Amino acid sequence: MTMRKTAPASVDTMLEDLRTLVEIESPSRDLDALRASADAVAAVIENRLGGRAILVESEAGPHVHWSGGGVPKVLILGHHDTVFPLGTLERRPFTVADGRVTGPGVFDMLGGLVQAIHGLALLDDLSGVEILVTADEEVGSRHSRVLIEERALACGAVLVFEGAADGGGLKTGRKGCGTFEVSITGRASHAGLEPAAGVNALIEAAHQVLDIAALGRPEIGTTVTPTVASAGTQDNVVPAQATVFVDVRVESAEEKGRVESAFASLAPHLDGARISVQGAVGRPPMPESASAELMAVAQRLLPGIKGTAVGGGSDGNFTAALGVPTLDGLGAVGGGAHADHEFLLVDTMAERANLVAGLVDAIQNAPSQDVLDL
Repeated sequence: MTMRKTAPASVDTMLEDLRTLVEIESPSRDLDALRASADAVAAVIENRLGGRAILVESEAGPHVHWSGGGVPKVLILGHHDTVFPLGTLERRPFTVADGRVTGPGVFDMLGGLVQAIHGLALLDDLSGVEILVTADEEVGSRHSRVLIEERALACGAVLVFEGAADGGGLKTGRKGCGTFEVSITGRASHAGLEPAAGVNALIEAAHQVLDIAALGRPEIGTTVTPTVASAGTQDNVVPAQATVFVDVRVESAEEKGRVESAFASLAPHLDGARISVQGAVGRPPMPESASAELMAVAQRLLPGIKGTAVGGGSDGNFTAALGVPTLDGLGAVGGGAHADHEFLLVDTMAERANLVAGLVDAIQNAPSQDVLDL
């Protein structure tokens, strides 16, 4: 049986580590910044847990992987990239005041990483524990997905340290999500001299936006939302090009297939217009069944904690779709993800670190790694 250390998680020490990570800004796709961030994450892991954290190189920047040795049993999953551009820290520095921590990335999801690491530090035995902190979650995980899925299958259980749901609840289900880009090609002409000689890509785009919006089925959780559009070059030219971006969220694999087929079948309304579509529902839905066993353990460890299904996606979508038990939202309690008012509640940090320790201890000691018997 894994023995718990008697010393509780130190909030002051967690805040020191969180400051270190936040003050090394890590916007997605900035490879130099992400390398510095990966080095810092690796150093925090090694300082608190021992061993060696390996940097896994990728086109998106370095991922950080650490193993406690032994037969893999549980994957601690997170990311160190953020949505905030370089310079955000100067405008919104790391601050602890009135029971809140603010600064770029404190909630999504550097606070969760720190709580996970300090929770693991409460355990005497970390055999079977792996940590994977990726560099491209905020931009779709294209370069980390294979590694995430490989380690999830090897470990057999996944704990995801994205920020908590409203009120501190865990995230027991997520919609599948993706972005589609619809490109429309028409034919330019002079808008005053011969407008009929052109094929107006903007008018075609207007038809397509209405067709696309009609694909939504909100009553069963499917939302199809045109979000960004552009067209034209000059105010006296019939536009020859237009582009529409669309956000899609679905709750089932069946809806994923239906919506993807519908986008592939989009047809022009105007003679001479052409349409091409790129994109897919890249993150499959995370059904609530994937979290049921682990959620039951969390509720035994922390009575009263709630679980909720949410619309946003995470890397837990990938692991749950493989049939690997996955529990999400174990990270920071706070709010304001991706916004200037992002914050973390200080008085929840120790409790969440203890929850990590309890969940990992239970998974480590489950008979034959059978999560159903937890």
